[in-house]
Amino acid sequence: MIREEDLREEARLIRRDILTMLAEAGSGHPGGSLSEVEILLVLYRLIMNHRPEDPWWSERDRFILSKGHAVPGLYAVLARCGYFSRDLLMTLRKPGSPLQGHPHFRSVPGIEASTGSLGQGFSFAVGMALALRLDGNPAKVFVLLGDGELEEGQVWEAAASAAHYRLGNIIAILDNNGLQIEGRCSDIMCMEPLEEKFRAFGWTAASVDGHDIKALAETLSWAKAYGKGPVFVNAKTVKGKGVSFMENDYAWHGVAPNKEQLAKALEELS
Repeated sequence: MIREEDLREEARLIRRDILTMLAEAGSGHPGGSLSEVEILLVLYRLIMNHRPEDPWWSERDRFILSKGHAVPGLYAVLARCGYFSRDLLMTLRKPGSPLQGHPHFRSVPGIEASTGSLGQGFSFAVGMALALRLDGNPAKVFVLLGDGELEEGQVWEAAASAAHYRLGNIIAILDNNGLQIEGRCSDIMCMEPLEEKFRAFGWTAASVDGHDIKALAETLSWAKAYGKGPVFVNAKTVKGKGVSFMENDYAWHGVAPNKEQLAKALEELS
């Protein structure tokens, strides 16, 4: 059984991987990649049924990163789970690399959908959940959204569709770090109250500390087992989590650290 302290240690190492690959690439999105780490780790280590050695196993649970710009976090988790070599991480965003700046379907094992245009990944996940139900496949679909992404109208069309079709095999998780590329989400387009809005659309909703591994495991386990309709999990997180000069600073939404900044960040994560 995987211990909570082991996952906390793995989260630290994954944050180091994220920052190192972004610095090597010279571009990318550190803020939202760092905020999602515990969510991804709990899903892949504790919640989802999946087989790195057989990535297209038909009954695997599916994961869609709708906030596709935060894919460095997903790449780092997939590599540590054994989907591909960690050596590949240092090719992020380089010409010819399968690790592009947004997920590309089947570029590497474990990527279920090409995402990046905000809102589309959520719609894709709803369609996938419908298809799995039609096939009689017991797999679940997990989709991770960003809070700025909720400003896209397509998100709410997808939410309405999932509730209309009573999809008990989809769980939407929000990486709610409060910031987007130009500032605070509440200042740019306030979407609160989020849980009440999803409930109004026909979803069952819950909230959780998105960096508390035990609480995440309990909440996501419950969400997976619920089965009576779509579930929304509002995970409260910190943008740039783990690096003092990046935390809660929207300026780190889409800027890679330079060599000096990387050294300082890695020292904090040592």
